[in-house]
Amino acid sequence: MDLAIKKAKDAGIGWVVAKGSNHYGIAGWYTLRAIEAGMIGLSTTNTSPLVVPTRAREPMFGTNPISCGAPAQNDDSYVLDMATSTVALGKIELNAVKKIPIPNGWGCDASGVQSNDPKAVLTGGGLLPLGGSEIAGGYKGYGLAMMVEVLSGVLGGGAFGPNVRKWKTSDTVANLGQIFVAINPEAFAPGFEGRMSSLMGMCRSAEPAEGETEVLVAGDKARKNIAKVEKDEGLRYHNNLLKNMDDLATSLGVEAIKQK
Repeated sequence: MDLAIKKAKDAGIGWVVAKGSNHYGIAGWYTLRAIEAGMIGLSTTNTSPLVVPTRAREPMFGTNPISCGAPAQNDDSYVLDMATSTVALGKIELNAVKKIPIPNGWGCDASGVQSNDPKAVLTGGGLLPLGGSEIAGGYKGYGLAMMVEVLSGVLGGGAFGPNVRKWKTSDTVANLGQIFVAINPEAFAPGFEGRMSSLMGMCRSAEPAEGETEVLVAGDKARKNIAKVEKDEGLRYHNNLLKNMDDLATSLGVEAIKQK
């Protein structure tokens, strides 16, 4: 992203593609770097195949996240960071551990039929694209997942689709493709941050639906969590998770996480 920002300062737009990469962490981290430079940021990556295309039964795409961020006035910003699957695999795994069914639209079994059984999804099935079933708009999530695949793996010359290394395997190189885009608003119409603040203000000031207290824009919830962590001076973990991490640290012979 730093290279894309540099190019955007010179040309208005910087578009950088990477191949031979691996898991790059939080997609929004890269767009936040663009925001810090006063620019619009965009980043995507392909990932291990877990998502089944609409009308199919075999996973072809990863959760293929998309992040887009834009600066506003007074250090405010819009930061979208989303997967193109309905949910992350971890939510399916958690329901399997708890032995509770998953909601409609999360996953399918080995025959490609929507399933509420988390084990059926994890053993031969797959995640459904954003939206779930075709009638609920899942074909749009499928289209977005493929868009990420085109811009990341295909454009960059890395692995793509079902050729990407399978999840939880290490027998081959991941060779993921990623894009990092920076757009300098000053190269276009002046006053971008003011208009951005106005748009975000309109959304936040919208009358909440019955039973809701406020309307948020992308990034608001994360900012609240960041403020809470700073106030608490640390992260809160469930005791079971802490025990699992301690056991893992012991098995690996490394120092366990420090607790307060």
